Amino acid sequence: MTIDGNRPTPTLIERSLRPFERFVHLESSGGILLLGCSLLALGWANSRWADWYANLWETPLTLALGEFVLTHSLHHWINDGLMALFFFVIGLEIKREFLVGELVSPRHAALPIAAAVGGMAVPAAIYALFNGGTPTAHGWGIPMATDIAFAVGILTLLGKRVPLSLKVFLTALAIVDDLGAVVVIALFYTDAIHWGSVFPALVILAVLMELNRQGVRHPLVYGVLGLGLWFAVLSSGIHATIAGVLLAMTIPSRARLASDQFLAQSRATLAEFERAGHSREDQFITEAHQSALQALKSAAIHVQTPMERLEHALHPVMRFVVMPLFALANAGVSFSGLGLSMLADPVVLGVFFGLVLGKQVGIFLFAWGAVRSGLAALPSDLRWHHVYGAAWLGGIGFTMSLFIANLAFTESALLASAKLGILGASLVAGGVGWAILRGTSARGARAPSEV
Repeated sequence: MTIDGNRPTPTLIERSLRPFERFVHLESSGGILLLGCSLLALGWANSRWADWYANLWETPLTLALGEFVLTHSLHHWINDGLMALFFFVIGLEIKREFLVGELVSPRHAALPIAAAVGGMAVPAAIYALFNGGTPTAHGWGIPMATDIAFAVGILTLLGKRVPLSLKVFLTALAIVDDLGAVVVIALFYTDAIHWGSVFPALVILAVLMELNRQGVRHPLVYGVLGLGLWFAVLSSGIHATIAGVLLAMTIPSRARLASDQFLAQSRATLAEFERAGHSREDQFITEAHQSALQALKSAAIHVQTPMERLEHALHPVMRFVVMPLFALANAGVSFSGLGLSMLADPVVLGVFFGLVLGKQVGIFLFAWGAVRSGLAALPSDLRWHHVYGAAWLGGIGFTMSLFIANLAFTESALLASAKLGILGASLVAGGVGWAILRGTSARGARAPSEV
């Protein structure tokens, strides 16, 4: 391999993989893949292979360890198993935001919190207008959610047309929204609780918290106990994904090395590496080199918190495995036999208008009210048309809305109606939000006080 300056010439495989690597590192890539899997699921469910699509997700999958046997359908493993990982990452994000992010300062947090509360309350109320007092009223939580992957992905596609503070606002709003969804799932979408399994879950949770307090940081320890927590919560009747959030709250959030200590140790280690001499390109490095590299690796690990390392490691898994699989398994809605009368279905109307109308009205009005009342401040580079465009993007419910729909409705016809409302609303909300933000410019925009 030849040397070009200080960099080795890339191999053929490395050059071939570059387009894929660039796609993976795009912030919008997760949303693009999610959209692709959703369209694939829709096409598959309405093709000649529709029966294969339906039967695939009902395939039983068994986990066995000695006498312990756990059998569920593939669909159930995705929604209760893989989505627990999704909620674990959400839990890490929530914890980070409250520790060092936009939610650490009460005044900074007031704006996205107010917007999120409005974005949950108004959609639920609109759904209740269409379904109150009927057997479908239980679906009121479906239009409350915002899909952060799609919403932030659209903002990323807009590039410099929108200020960075808008992305921060929408991300913080979606995280508070996710926290609200977790509470709603735990309180209102949990069947009968089996208290005999709640006690083991509480014991495991207490052990995890004590391990954190004692300074245990190895992810394997938390992973093994986390599996036990997941199974205990699953057995209790509480939805298993709540275990992911609870586990995230126990992950250590302090680094062993401060930044200045890391810099000092790294400089000393690199000096040791240099003193060990230089090896030719075709030779193995010496023992002294290896020792210095291990010390540098250890310092790089200790300057990060376990929470940060896990979040960084699991984000690609969530974006490129968990969420696409969830979309593929849940977005397939068959249009066979659907007529115009379906558009008058209360569930479809409640979900659609809850997301399209309720989100934009709730997010915008509650944010405006928080600023006007003095509880919150609008960032200096943010204008109200930016907030209004983001409020439309909040109507992209998709992943979380589909998830809650699966909890709210067991009857296939009702679930199909909910999915139809979610897909239609997400398409409209995403398109209108993109158009509003694409057509706006910070120049010439009116100041907040003028609105």
